[in-house]
Amino acid sequence: HDDFHGSDGPIPVRRHPRETWLPLQSAFHAACVAEGFPQDPDMNSPEATGVGQFPLNYVDGVRVSTSIGHLESCRHRLNLTIKGDVLVHRVLFDGKRATGIEAESGGETFVVEGDEIILSAGAVASPQLLMLSGVGPGSNLDRVGISSVHNLEGVGLNLKNHPSLSLRFQPKAGYSLPPDSPRNQVALRFAAAGSTTRNDIQVQPLTSGPKGREADEIRVGCRLELPESAGELTLASADPMVQPKLDYQSLVQTQDRERMREAVRTCVRIFGHQGFQGIIEERISPSETDLASDTSLDAWLDRNIGVAGHTCGTCKMGPASDPAAVVDQYCRVHGLEGLRVIDASVMPEITRANTNATTIMIAERVADFIRNGDK
Repeated sequence: HDDFHGSDGPIPVRRHPRETWLPLQSAFHAACVAEGFPQDPDMNSPEATGVGQFPLNYVDGVRVSTSIGHLESCRHRLNLTIKGDVLVHRVLFDGKRATGIEAESGGETFVVEGDEIILSAGAVASPQLLMLSGVGPGSNLDRVGISSVHNLEGVGLNLKNHPSLSLRFQPKAGYSLPPDSPRNQVALRFAAAGSTTRNDIQVQPLTSGPKGREADEIRVGCRLELPESAGELTLASADPMVQPKLDYQSLVQTQDRERMREAVRTCVRIFGHQGFQGIIEERISPSETDLASDTSLDAWLDRNIGVAGHTCGTCKMGPASDPAAVVDQYCRVHGLEGLRVIDASVMPEITRANTNATTIMIAERVADFIRNGDK
């Protein structure tokens, strides 16, 4: 145990020992070292960079969620009710004070009242719920016919995620990727040339197939960890069952595009190393034509770019003087009473890592505020 590593928290952290690495993972590690990247035995160290074991919150193949790690020991409490299969329609207000929520379950609509209402629906559903409740940009609410309770222009702005894509390789005949293989064992983190931030690129070879069947391709995930680009979430309908519109604006910023180009070319170079000769038959995508110029590579990026499962930022934390801010430092919604948002949507910037641990930290921190009566 030290300042950066716990030993008794609710979420375990595990790494695959080197002797358990699959051939693709071992070859990737060796190729990265041969390319001059440092070996990184602990990616949770503040100074970590390079290639090494990827820390995971898995035990016996099961990801330890907050439902398992935090809630399991609390489910019996008499002051806690957990109800599944519920769709929340909106937050209810008396003037500027939140008083409850309107929800639906099993075809029945009902109201739950409370002294304080907390939205923890995630960076897509929390801003959606605010807007469905009349809290958000007036122009967006007007467009779908929702009466405004409180004009808050920042709701849905600052939509962030990690731009991500996969390089694809044809494995050698007889080389298999069984569906029960570990998906992630080793990762590389490095800074793109000219970048002002460390570890803004992450690369991971994926060594398992789709659920229930073997993979017919080797895929290598490539991710931009600190994008400059930000998008917007807007309502498509006043119906809570209709998914809002998400426009991530991935790679719109020139710096993001330049860094992703370098990430792809670095991956191609790494996977050309001799250690893959018994594993990889050929590279499927990007092709040599795709790699021939920045213009052709940009076209390939545009065809293949997606995002990770790390949506955040849509209810940004910041001072009331910031027109894009939605909540204060205690996660209370600006201009309203009795309403907080506590999830990844409050992050002003996306993390240079998966968002899971940071989201848990936000919840634990604000839970302490509430429990101690600080705010």
